[in-house]
Amino acid sequence: MSYLQDLYQEIILDHNKRPRNCGKLDCATCQANGYNPLCGDKITIYLRLEGDRVQECTFEGNGCAISTASASLMTEIIKGKTIDEVKELFERFHDLVTGQEELDELKAGLGKLQALAGVREFPMRVKCATLAWHTLNAALRSEETPVSTE
Repeated sequence: MSYLQDLYQEIILDHNKRPRNCGKLDCATCQANGYNPLCGDKITIYLRLEGDRVQECTFEGNGCAISTASASLMTEIIKGKTIDEVKELFERFHDLVTGQEELDELKAGLGKLQALAGVREFPMRVKCATLAWHTLNAALRSEETPVSTE
């Protein structure tokens, strides 16, 4: 395994074992629930927005290593971003993991999220990696119906 693959593996394992921003956010201004019926991942995303900017983002739930790591990484990268910037990040991340574009072009500016690029080789895992992101979009739209990856 190459050094870069080892590093990415370490990032995913670290964020799974020690997820950042995990827990309920009592001062949330919006939230949404998500569910992946294929593997049973369940997540709730909590956001505190001030104007059009994400001040805080947390999550809670149960999920596989990919789902948990993706949620943890997502909560770190979106803090301080505007809603438009978050939507752009979602599109870029989704393209990264679904293989819609050339990998090298997509990695720029995604930081640690690049660690999840490998799921593009495993279509069943894409739903695990994107659950938190789809749930985030639902929270931004104030959707009350839980998001499903099916």
